[in-house]
Amino acid sequence: MGRGSSGLHAAPPVPRSAVRQRVDRLVREVAKFGAVGGTGVLVNFLVFNLVRHVTDLQVVRASVIATVVATFTNYVGYRYFTYRSRDKSRRTKELSLFLLFSVVGLVIENGVLYAATYGFGWDSPLQSNIFKFLGIGVATLFRFWSYRTWVFRALPAEEPVAGAESFLETRRRQPEKPRVRQRVG
Repeated sequence: MGRGSSGLHAAPPVPRSAVRQRVDRLVREVAKFGAVGGTGVLVNFLVFNLVRHVTDLQVVRASVIATVVATFTNYVGYRYFTYRSRDKSRRTKELSLFLLFSVVGLVIENGVLYAATYGFGWDSPLQSNIFKFLGIGVATLFRFWSYRTWVFRALPAEEPVAGAESFLETRRRQPEKPRVRQRVG
C-alpha cells in the first residue's frame, strides 16, 4: 500500500436516476423562475405605489399599469435567464403566447384586487398592497404552468440520440461474422 492509502478504493459514482435528474431540473427551473419573478414583483410594487401616490388613478388602473411594466421586465428575464436553453426558433409565436398568458395572469392578479377594493371596500394603501400581493401569488401559479408548458417549450432531449449513436458506433467497430450458407437438400 502506498503512503496515505487506506487500501480501500472509492466506488465509482452512481449515476443519478432519471427521476432525481428531473426533480433537480425542476428545482433549478423554479429557483430561476422565482428569481425573475421576484424582480418582477419588486418592479410591480414599485410602479404600483409610485403611480398610486403620484397620480389620481384608481387602484386597479394603477395596478394594471404596474403589471404591464413588470410583464415586460419578466419576459426579458425569462427568455434570457430562466428559459435561455429552450427553443428559440419561433420567437413571434413565443411572444404572442407570452402576451396572451400574461393578459390572463393580469386578469387573475387584478381580479383579486378588484374584488377586495370594489366588492369589500378594502382600499387603504396597506389593504391594496396585501391584495395585490395575493393576486400576484395566485397569478404566479398560473403563469409558471403556462409559460413552461406553452411559451418556453423544451427542446427535444438529446440523451436518447446520444445513446443510439453510441450503440451504432459500437456496432460499426465489431467485425461482421462470415455468413454460412446452408444447402437445401
